[in-house]
Amino acid sequence: MTRSLVLAAAQLGPIQKDEGRDVAVGRMVRLMEKAHRMGAQVVVFPELALTTFFPRWYEEEIANADHWYESAMPSNATAPLFEAARKFGIAFHLGYAEKTPDGHRFNTAIFVNPNGETMLKYRKVHLPGHKDYDPIRKVQHLEKRYFEVGDLGFPVVRAPVAGHEVNVGMMICNDRRWPESWRVMGLQQVELVMLGYNTPSLNMDNRGFEAHHLRVFHSHLTIQAGCYQNACFAVATAKAGTEDGHELFGHSIIVNPQGEIMAQATSWGDELIVADADLGMCELGRSTIFNFAKHRRPEAYGRITAQVGSEKPPAWAPARAAE
Repeated sequence: MTRSLVLAAAQLGPIQKDEGRDVAVGRMVRLMEKAHRMGAQVVVFPELALTTFFPRWYEEEIANADHWYESAMPSNATAPLFEAARKFGIAFHLGYAEKTPDGHRFNTAIFVNPNGETMLKYRKVHLPGHKDYDPIRKVQHLEKRYFEVGDLGFPVVRAPVAGHEVNVGMMICNDRRWPESWRVMGLQQVELVMLGYNTPSLNMDNRGFEAHHLRVFHSHLTIQAGCYQNACFAVATAKAGTEDGHELFGHSIIVNPQGEIMAQATSWGDELIVADADLGMCELGRSTIFNFAKHRRPEAYGRITAQVGSEKPPAWAPARAAE
């Protein structure tokens, strides 16, 4: 029996700082309605989909940023998303800023079934940017200030989706650039990776001198490589356009286990892209080139988990002549 899903990436255009959650949620509900008309069974929304990308704004007191976080999910503001999922029979992925009851703050994503039950939660591990105000930057990137490193690892769950059991995992934005994120899930036989991102068109760490076109290329490269090397599908969904005067590059994609882009967004606004995924495609890579049981050599990989920063190798020296 063929295991197939219709996947949708629900790209969002910019959400301005002065726009409320009701605006963002209303737009997402309309995208879910469109997804239903197009036959989608899974809809993936971006990272921090309910607000502007607030880590670009510095607050001396973290508590002054509390209004950007969600303390409950669903909440009154997000309830329409859960109602739309039930109405249309669609599972969905949502990225948001989470504040836990005991005061911890995370960049979080959840995967929700059409009954409104959270099947999986993920908290972002690879936080980019910096913690303190940087006067050299034109735009701050303060994720290390506003979020803690995720404490859930990279879990994969065998989730019932559209009549099938699907091995589902998640990552968020910068995680996609780290091969370890993909491989940890690949070792759990992940079949569908969902990820959202808010990525600026300029790399401010490089003071704006990274070529514009390489920003999109590097994003796609990491996702395509991750899918190929771990034999899985991915839905990578962006926030796009000029948000509070700062450009996010968009280019949401759906990728298959061969690393091919199956669908790509072409606008900087709210846009839905859809692709049919035959989950049987995951078996080819998993049983041949990337048959981990046959070919992995973890005894040679100790440096990956034992070391954080890079180190210079020892200097070469000629062998001493035998005495």
